[in-house]
Amino acid sequence: MSAEIDPFYAISVSGLAHRLKAEGRSIIHMEFGQPSTGAPKAAIEAAHAVLDAEAMGYWESAPLKARICRHYAETYGVTVEPSQITLTCGASPALVLALSATFKPGDVIAMARPGYVAYRNNVKALHMVPLEIPCGPETRYQLTADLLARIEPAPAGVILASPANPTGTVIPGDELAAIAQVCRDRGIRIISDEIYHGLSYAEPTHSMLEYEPQTIVVNSFSKYFSMAGWRLGWLIVPKAEASRAVAYMGALFLTAPSLAQHAALVAMDSRDELEGHLATYRRNRELLLEALPALGLEKIAPPDGAFYIWADVGRLTDDSLSFCKQLLQDTGVATAPGIDFDPVDGRRYIRMSFAVSTPEIEEAIRRLVPWFEQARAEAAA
Repeated sequence: MSAEIDPFYAISVSGLAHRLKAEGRSIIHMEFGQPSTGAPKAAIEAAHAVLDAEAMGYWESAPLKARICRHYAETYGVTVEPSQITLTCGASPALVLALSATFKPGDVIAMARPGYVAYRNNVKALHMVPLEIPCGPETRYQLTADLLARIEPAPAGVILASPANPTGTVIPGDELAAIAQVCRDRGIRIISDEIYHGLSYAEPTHSMLEYEPQTIVVNSFSKYFSMAGWRLGWLIVPKAEASRAVAYMGALFLTAPSLAQHAALVAMDSRDELEGHLATYRRNRELLLEALPALGLEKIAPPDGAFYIWADVGRLTDDSLSFCKQLLQDTGVATAPGIDFDPVDGRRYIRMSFAVSTPEIEEAIRRLVPWFEQARAEAAA
C-alpha cells in the first residue's frame, strides 16, 4: 500500500534556476529556506581537526546532548535530560520519528494551512490523515486554542510551528499556554517544530515545553546555526517514550552524521558569529518591508521570525507556480510558489526567503520593482 504525496514544487523552480545559471544568467536564490552563510568558522575548524584525527563511525555525542540540555535550561528555563534527546539526520527525520513513534495509521493530525509541505506529506506517507485548518490574517496564519477546541472529533495530534514556515509568524506565549490547556483537556498530542528558534525580530520565541512538558519537540542545526548541509537535528520526547524514539531512530536511520555532531557542539558556542547572521536577516527583512509597497504587495503575513515573506499576489495570478517560473525567467529572482504550503489557496501566494546576503536582496529589489510594475499594468489593462 503506497501513499500519494504532493510534489515539492519549489524544487522545480530551483531546477529551472540552476539551468538558467548554467546558461550564464545571474540568479538570486530566494526559493529555499536555507541560510546563504556557512557553518560558524570555529565549527568548521573543529570538523577539520576531527577529519585528520578520527575515522569516526556510528555514534551519538553525549557532550552534544548535554549541551542541548543546557541550552533549554538557559533559554527557556525548562529541564530536559539527555535521555530525552535523540540526535537525528536533520529535522525531517526527527519529524518522521515523532509521528511514527507516537501515532498509528489512520490517526488524524491537525496542522495550520498554510504550513510546511512536509507536514502533510509525512503524515500521508505514514498512512495518517492530515487535517489542514485554514488560518488567515485574523489568526496571524497560526492555529489557536479556539480553533483546536472546535475540531470535532478531537484529532490525535497537532503539529505547531512558531516561527512558522512559510509565514514567519510567531505564536505568543499566552496563546501557546492556551493551546497546551486545550490539548491536555482533549487528549491531543503536540509536536512542536521549533526549527526557526533563534530567528526572531520582536520578542523572543517560546518553546512549547514551557507550557506542556509532554510536548514532542523537533529542532535542527540547519537554520539559526547555518548548518543545513550538515544534516543534523534533534528530537525531544517525554522520558517514558525515550526508549521507543531511540529504537525507531536506530532501525530507520542508525545514527546522525558523526562529523556534524562534532561541529555542532562547537557551533552552539559561536553565538557572536551567529548573531551576526541574524543581524543580516534583520536588515534584509527591513529592506523588503520597505520595498513591498512598490511591488504592490500590501497583503503579507507578519514576518516576526524565520526569514520569509508570505505575500498575496492574487491580483496578478491564480497560478503561483507559473507565476514564479515567469518571474524567474524574466528577472533571475527565484521564489517559491504558494501551492507548496497551501494546496487550496496557495495559488494566490508566493514565498520569498531573505536568508541571502544583503547585496543580493538589494539587487533582487532592483529587478523586482519594474517587473511588478509591468505586471500590475498588464493586469489592469
